[in-house]
Amino acid sequence: MKQKECAVLPLPKIALVASEYPRLEQLARRAAQRGDLDGIFLLGEINRADIVPDEWDDLRSRVIVGSWVTFCTNWGVPRRIVQLVWPEECWSDPARISVLTPLGAALIGLQVGDQMPYFVAGCLNVVRVLNVTRSSPNVVPLFPAGRRSRPLDDDPGPTAA
Repeated sequence: MKQKECAVLPLPKIALVASEYPRLEQLARRAAQRGDLDGIFLLGEINRADIVPDEWDDLRSRVIVGSWVTFCTNWGVPRRIVQLVWPEECWSDPARISVLTPLGAALIGLQVGDQMPYFVAGCLNVVRVLNVTRSSPNVVPLFPAGRRSRPLDDDPGPTAA
């Protein structure tokens, strides 16, 4: 009998910030107790993660909740930019991915250049992180940076009659 060869993608090291860890762990544990496969996957990722301080130097290149992530996958979809959010912040915005989805659980804790396998509907996928930012890539500041010579509001307010 011939044995099948199988390529195994090594799992990247992941890091979670200490301030997010308790909420992530509670969210994943509750979902896993209900038999939610995404919760079980997230719980496994949390259990293998390094917990780092919020001031950690390497944090800028890591995916945390609230990060904007540019990524590509193995199934030919062009690169996408999404924000990783808590489940209650997801709404129906396709630019927001809940941490309690297969893709969200795969992204949490990764850094730029990492590849991570995850399953959707029984199919193996691989996500690759291309960029991580803390603010929306489409946000344009209302006012240019720098000092203002006068206050924002020129209205002196109510005056006596």
